[in-house]
Amino acid sequence: MEISSPSPGLRERKKQKTRDTIIKVALDLFAEHGYEQTTIAEIANAAELSPRTIFTYFPTKEDIVFCQLPDTRERLAQALRERPDGATALDALRDFIAGSLDSDPNAALRKRILASDETLRRGERARGGPFEQLMVEAIAEDLHADPDGIRPQIVAAAAAAAFTTVRERDPAALPESDSLEQAMAAIGDVMDFLRGGLDALRQH
Repeated sequence: MEISSPSPGLRERKKQKTRDTIIKVALDLFAEHGYEQTTIAEIANAAELSPRTIFTYFPTKEDIVFCQLPDTRERLAQALRERPDGATALDALRDFIAGSLDSDPNAALRKRILASDETLRRGERARGGPFEQLMVEAIAEDLHADPDGIRPQIVAAAAAAAFTTVRERDPAALPESDSLEQAMAAIGDVMDFLRGGLDALRQH
């Protein structure tokens, strides 16, 4: 009797489960022992996988820490593309961030890891370029300007800097019940400031 191979759906679910396990185990180890001090061999042992399997999913340790960024970039690109008539790129960014604040179960753990490692913080900033470029292109569309022009690039850089600051706030510094509310209030203040600048640029 011929035994059929697992369906693609099952294989994909197993791969996703393995990926999720690697992420959770690695982040826990990074937070407990330090990013630099934790080796791939230790991650593999704790996850009950081979180092080769870890490298199949993540070429470097840094890729584990920032595993959410590719998906986040695609979702932001979609939010900007599909923003309704009358909504600016800044409106779409505000709504996107508001909807993302509590969607990552590993966000608080990742913040703790980043807070303790300057090299990782530099790596995060370096990986922010594609996000800023998405904003440049969308803001240029709002301004009917060339994306290579100085105006959309300045607004996008200001938005990126402001939200990096908000994102990097230490969650332990805020009462747990107020963290989300205060983050949203800060985002609202930033948006009002940037929107005023964008409206002024539209008049020139």
